[in-house]
Amino acid sequence: MTAPELAVKHNPQAGRFEVEREGNLAVLEYLLQEGKIVFIHTGVPSALEGQGIGSRLARAGLDHARAQGLKVVPLCSFIAAYIQKHPEYQDLLAK
Repeated sequence: MTAPELAVKHNPQAGRFEVEREGNLAVLEYLLQEGKIVFIHTGVPSALEGQGIGSRLARAGLDHARAQGLKVVPLCSFIAAYIQKHPEYQDLLAK
């Protein structure tokens, strides 16, 4: 598994971050609201589970939020749990 194979692409037109591997597409979907990014769904096909792809998507989405100065609303339970396990992202949470 090489790093380029697992590159996360930002697809702003579709409102999601994506990882494509072996014909499968994993996504982190979001909505933008004033000054906020609302993460609504993380989907990793069963063929790609257990490879850290969900975490890679979470990191990409949260790093994007930080770079854009956006606060995060984690409606997706996976993203909420990821932030809880990674305190370096807790400052991004919308109050």
